[in-house]
Amino acid sequence: MNHDSPAEIRRTLAELGLTLKKRWGQNFLINPGVRDKILELVDPRPDETVWEIGPGLGCLTSALLGRCRLLVGFEIDHGLMRFLQSSFAGREDFALEAGDAVERWSEVRERRGVPDKVVGNLPYSAASAVISSFAENGFSPKRLVFTVQRELAARLAAAPGGKNYSSFSVLCQRAYRVREAFSIRPGSFYPAPQVTSTVVDLEPRNQPDSPPVTALFQRLVQAAFRSRRKTLWNNLQAWSSGFTEGRLAAALAAEGIDPGCRAEQLGPERLAALARRLASEDL
Repeated sequence: MNHDSPAEIRRTLAELGLTLKKRWGQNFLINPGVRDKILELVDPRPDETVWEIGPGLGCLTSALLGRCRLLVGFEIDHGLMRFLQSSFAGREDFALEAGDAVERWSEVRERRGVPDKVVGNLPYSAASAVISSFAENGFSPKRLVFTVQRELAARLAAAPGGKNYSSFSVLCQRAYRVREAFSIRPGSFYPAPQVTSTVVDLEPRNQPDSPPVTALFQRLVQAAFRSRRKTLWNNLQAWSSGFTEGRLAAALAAEGIDPGCRAEQLGPERLAALARRLASEDL
């Protein structure tokens, strides 16, 4: 099919008896120039496995096939699953996984291994859950390229002290180097969303910390940002997680962190250093 034609998309959906579901944010890319820019970012290689989250009607799927060793698509819509299975039947370089990627990816990773690249036009309602799940569970392909709502991209890439900086920013930036690659106008999709989209490029960072320290860091970050109006000290006191006030105070002092500051003033590395200090036997 012509994936760049709204008329053909409407006809295909009608033939399949499918209606678009708002809760899944089904907006199909119809701009070939944007598609080419996304492909350039993903840079699939003949020896690589690529995961695509939400292939939809196969716009990006068609372009990826033949460029990588194996393409694995995650599709939650059973009607679109049937269409994709029919469209790409018999291809040994294509596989489909049914269901929500957040719920399925860990099991699929165990079965198929870690992919080299991940790409997806993420539903606006689920994008933060998808990226958070990857960031918090050590998912480290070579590159992840996602189309997300512009506001979410701003939260992903936010710097300390900014209004968009949050626990989400910290956890994602600790796991990945985040780059806002380019924006996409609503008219590049059918149906057109009411917001501008941004393509983000995520590259995994080396994670030197042990799993227990990483888990402590994640809990600490959630606690530190629990109430933006409260100081770091007050948020951490309310959390404690088994640490005495003396130990919390000693860890903050050792890292040169003012207890009266707010969490949004601290970068991911300073919060990671605080978690390491709290976990240290030398404190």
